[in-house]
Amino acid sequence: MKKYNVAIVGATGLVGQKLIQVIQERNFPFNNLKLLASQRSANKKMNIGGEEYLVEEACPEAFTGIDFAFLSAGGSVSEKLVPEAVKRGAVVVDNSNAFRMDPDVPLVVPEVNPEAVKEHKGLIANPNCSTIQMVVALEPLHKIAGLKRVVVATYQAVSGAGSEAIEELYNQSRAFLEGKTITKKMIPHKGAAKQHQIAFNLVPQLDVFLADGYCKEERKMIDETRKIMNLPELKITATTVRVPVANGHSEAINVEFHNSITPEAAREALAKAPGVVVIDDPSALEYPMPLDCDGSDQVFVGRIRPDDSVENGLNLWVVADNIRKGAATNSIQIAQLLL
Repeated sequence: MKKYNVAIVGATGLVGQKLIQVIQERNFPFNNLKLLASQRSANKKMNIGGEEYLVEEACPEAFTGIDFAFLSAGGSVSEKLVPEAVKRGAVVVDNSNAFRMDPDVPLVVPEVNPEAVKEHKGLIANPNCSTIQMVVALEPLHKIAGLKRVVVATYQAVSGAGSEAIEELYNQSRAFLEGKTITKKMIPHKGAAKQHQIAFNLVPQLDVFLADGYCKEERKMIDETRKIMNLPELKITATTVRVPVANGHSEAINVEFHNSITPEAAREALAKAPGVVVIDDPSALEYPMPLDCDGSDQVFVGRIRPDDSVENGLNLWVVADNIRKGAATNSIQIAQLLL
């Protein structure tokens, strides 16, 4: 089997480290692995499979000779480095929001639109984590009943804001229980004009607010879902909420279909769908929860029940590991489609 030279930008971050782990787990055929990060993180040493790697500074020249580049260091870094990597012959899978809605850039979830990778011109965008798990659950149902309208409320873990946010949740929880002063730096996002406590709290904002009152995360879910599923006129709305959970995003999804669909038919379709696990037995108190899904590459669906307020309506509860399936694993799956 041919082996490839691989670069990971943002290698010291939460998603970057998970990319390294998933590459090994899925036996991605790499020859050389180049770890790239900011100047601040350059020269750090990382142990991978018993071998020591030196982290290099991410710069245009670092992509010379690279076959696949996985970027997970934020939009501004991607805007600067993606064109340089493509110019040097690398196929780039970018995890930022920088290019997702570019009509010339495929936005891919392998369980939903794998054929889109064929259209790439050196760059493929990895969707938003909350979008990925939603479309994986919706696609099998759309195939049999046709989506008419989607209303989603998310319950998003702090890991989506990075390792500092996880640490802040732990520190705030300890401080709250011990009656100490609570430090707030990461929620709703780093650098925000006002910071909120996340321990024992919910914050209905992810990313910045837009002129229409939606926050950027909500707009991502709306626009990306339409693009991935090739449903530009789909009626969809979202409310995104940060919750005091370390890892694993949850979503309450209300779906109205064009055609009739029963909960039984939905369960059957989802159980057969790639990348989906159905956990739906209320009598045994069994349903997906973030703790149970942590560390998995699957999307878990439960609480499937009719919505009697509309014709052809269902409610779903969808949970996934946002760092794995929502970022790292989906990126590697995209690259594997090209091998």
